[in-house]
Amino acid sequence: MNHFITQLVVNPVRVLIPWARYDGTRHYKIMDFKDSIKQLSERVVKLKDNLQTEEATKNALIMPFIQTLGYDVFNPFEVTPEYTCDIGTKKGEKIDYAILKDNNPVILIECKHWAENLTLHDNQLLRYFHVSTAKFGILTNGISYKFYTDLSEANKMDEKPFLEINLSDIRDNQIEELKQFHKSYFDVDTIVNAASELKYMKGLKEIILSEMETPSEPLVRLFAKQVYGGMVTAKILEQFTDLTKRSFNQVISDIITDRFKTALNKESEKKTENSSSLIESAPSISEEESKVVTTEEELESFFIIRAILRKHVDVNRIIHRDTQSYFGILLDDNNRKPICRLYLNGSKKYFATIADDKKETKYPIESLNEIYQHEDAIIYALKMYEKNSEK
Repeated sequence: MNHFITQLVVNPVRVLIPWARYDGTRHYKIMDFKDSIKQLSERVVKLKDNLQTEEATKNALIMPFIQTLGYDVFNPFEVTPEYTCDIGTKKGEKIDYAILKDNNPVILIECKHWAENLTLHDNQLLRYFHVSTAKFGILTNGISYKFYTDLSEANKMDEKPFLEINLSDIRDNQIEELKQFHKSYFDVDTIVNAASELKYMKGLKEIILSEMETPSEPLVRLFAKQVYGGMVTAKILEQFTDLTKRSFNQVISDIITDRFKTALNKESEKKTENSSSLIESAPSISEEESKVVTTEEELESFFIIRAILRKHVDVNRIIHRDTQSYFGILLDDNNRKPICRLYLNGSKKYFATIADDKKETKYPIESLNEIYQHEDAIIYALKMYEKNSEK
């Protein structure tokens, strides 16, 4: 293949990416769809701050996205920029891109600058959808992508998207959904069926999250009646509302803890298999480090705090660091960003919150469930560092 090629060459759902060897020659390796999307994700994060206009956003972020879906952005029979959509007496109205199949638009794409919020209010995509043959509409700023179709009423675009992705924080399951829009897999009926499921699942997930955050009276009554033998009075209802919320959090914490233990066990098995080579190459461990033993109780507290912060930050940024004196929870594995501390190995147990001056306040606790009582202080500590980083 000619080494002067600068565009990605798409072949079904694999992409040929040029790479250089130390001898200066250029070669090509095959990337699957997941890898190419993740590479695009890294590109988005790297370039966005330097894109000052909508046109720059299109060229740097959105066109590569369309290419990653397998479409030739330089072939007007596949991708037409400034596609004309006549609306009534208005002639020459244009939408940013139309992806074509058999000379008919199947996907309309409306673009915004990467820093703009995406809204359908008075948006061209909403107006153009019903006058075209396109079955899908995409509203994007190059980072966020909202996918629409007409599930509620034929030829009228739904008000809510059936799929939303953020390229700066894309999940594997979203990549699988996105893969259906790749040229090699694109099938209208298949996507519409999947869109219907995604729409209802999205609604159910929103309800579940809402109930976990603020349990509704019907749900609390349902649970209370199954575990409480007496009459569910207003006082009992109030008590069970708090218990239900705490139970949701505990269940999530238990699930995360179990998965973490499973991962640790697998890692331990791998280390055992390679023990001889590891012993030879293992670095020396200080006497102080060798005395530190992280207990299951400390790990459980770590996952409780992660569960509390899951809506506010990528939980992978929440790290624990164990010492002989205390078990610390940090942001970004940074000692200057302590979120809280736990003292669990003495005769009395304490949970410590961190204030603006980095001083800690200790609270005696009988069980790890009492950590939830300090939820506001935990979130405050996180936001304190996030706010300082923005200055």
